[in-house]
Amino acid sequence: MNIAVTSGSKGQVPAGISAEEWEVRCDLAALYRLVAHHRMTDLIYTHLSARLPGPEHHFLINRYGVLFHEMRASDLVKVDLHGNVLEDGAGDAMSSRKVNAAGFTIHSAIHMAREDLMCVVHTHTSAGIAVSAQKHGLLPISQHALRFYGHLAYHGYEGIALDLDERERLIADLGPSHKAMILVNHGLLVGGRTIPEAWSQIYYLERACQAQVAALAGGAELILPPEEVRLKTAAQFNGPRTLESSQFAWDSSLALIEGQGTDWRS
Repeated sequence: MNIAVTSGSKGQVPAGISAEEWEVRCDLAALYRLVAHHRMTDLIYTHLSARLPGPEHHFLINRYGVLFHEMRASDLVKVDLHGNVLEDGAGDAMSSRKVNAAGFTIHSAIHMAREDLMCVVHTHTSAGIAVSAQKHGLLPISQHALRFYGHLAYHGYEGIALDLDERERLIADLGPSHKAMILVNHGLLVGGRTIPEAWSQIYYLERACQAQVAALAGGAELILPPEEVRLKTAAQFNGPRTLESSQFAWDSSLALIEGQGTDWRS
């Protein structure tokens, strides 16, 4: 990547990259760091992606092999909906900018069909996998879980996501309005209209799964709120101030990764 020549609100902006793209790169790199900070990683696997501004349907995804806690804006790879790397370069410089095929399949499906979802997050956490393997799915037993009540989709396991024809079935299961999905026997998938909203979605879905695993492990009879309370709580969480509240949480969360290792804005 070229040497930075201009300055912006997210530090130095490299030559050949717009300020708008660099801002998305910095925010997505920060999201990778936050996912790592909260121990939602799976070595170099799983992916977070973000759509870039413009009509070209280009998006950013992680360079295969970079650990999440080390992710920088310059480590992210720009690809099109067919998985082609779009950045300039040749030889070793380009051969190192690889993306994971399974990650491309899942994320390209969402970005192709749901233009409202600018950012997509996929994780393989212990709690997420555990709930994905439970026949009853996510139970409405916590305030965190009720955030997703009536707003959560499920997609059956078909093996490692290498077959492009799975994209149609995944999108059909997600539907036109859900922003969160449990991939059965696999993990969690969320989207957001912004990167901060995607962060709130994955954080609270993960916490809901952790609470469920702990509650079931206790062995006691569970208390489920009445249906009217479930619907009321879900509506409260999914009201008109969702983006505003997720931005507040995002701004506060960035303090958790400030000063740790290399600057993610590089």
